[in-house]
Amino acid sequence: MIIWISFIIAILLFLGLDLGVFNKTPHIISTKEASKWTGIWVTLSFIFSGVIYWIYNNNFIANPDQLKPIDASLKFITGYLIELSLSVDNIFVIAIIFSAFKIPKKYQHRVLFWGILGAILFRGLMIYFGVLLIHKFSWTTYVFGAFLVYTAMKMLFTSEGDQFEPKKSFVYKSLKKVIPISNHIDKEHFFVKRRHITAATPLFVALVIIEVMDVVFALDSVPAILAITSDPFLVFSSNIFAILGLRSMYFFLANMLEKFSYLEFSLIAILSFVGLKMLLHDFIEIPEWFSLTFIAISLLGGIIVSLRMSKLNTDKGE
Repeated sequence: MIIWISFIIAILLFLGLDLGVFNKTPHIISTKEASKWTGIWVTLSFIFSGVIYWIYNNNFIANPDQLKPIDASLKFITGYLIELSLSVDNIFVIAIIFSAFKIPKKYQHRVLFWGILGAILFRGLMIYFGVLLIHKFSWTTYVFGAFLVYTAMKMLFTSEGDQFEPKKSFVYKSLKKVIPISNHIDKEHFFVKRRHITAATPLFVALVIIEVMDVVFALDSVPAILAITSDPFLVFSSNIFAILGLRSMYFFLANMLEKFSYLEFSLIAILSFVGLKMLLHDFIEIPEWFSLTFIAISLLGGIIVSLRMSKLNTDKGE
């Protein structure tokens, strides 16, 4: 319990420093600043895998799966890479939402900050119930596995024309029925008062839609990491590190998303792999190093192919 409390306090402390110190004044996050923070979060995540080894080596936390310290570290890194890779789709959707509501770049960080707080809460609840289901009903492993394979196939055969349109979404239409919505952006405020009426600004609307979309994406990502481990602390901590790195990664990739279009196939490969792993876990035991290697190669392959194809297209254009 002490480890859980310490971890959550550390995360909340950093988020407090983030908004209150590092980003107290709204400003446009440059690619250089975003790349620096992306590097910091990736480095911290890999350093934390060493902390995971220390925690499990000294039995400082419950170990329901009786994992060896090295296996716990590998599962954390594997889970982190899965969550990070699945965040790419989230980044595409966030970019669409910000564009649809014309959110100025200097206020986008504030929206994502509060979005992360909500994501931590919702992910925590989904992980809790997901782990509970797997431990109580072993057959849910097959349900999760089948769902992941279905999701991968759906991604493979969905046309690019089926793009998410925030202003036509059920969330936006429902929100308009609950609270007046203003088209006016009043600095970083989520609400404005107009003629004694409190109305939501585009920032708040974008925040709500991002929160709901994160829950939708979590329906894929949480089962995906449960294919690697059902240890609650490993699942939660790897999720949180991926979420915390999502903001900086968004600002790092926001201006060059089109260059990474082939990462979609990496996500399809990863989802298919973890789905089949869940479906076949009673028949085939896949070593942790193999899972980690497959996911790393899938990500690296998607990045390399995307950059090469982008360069070829640019050369042709010239």
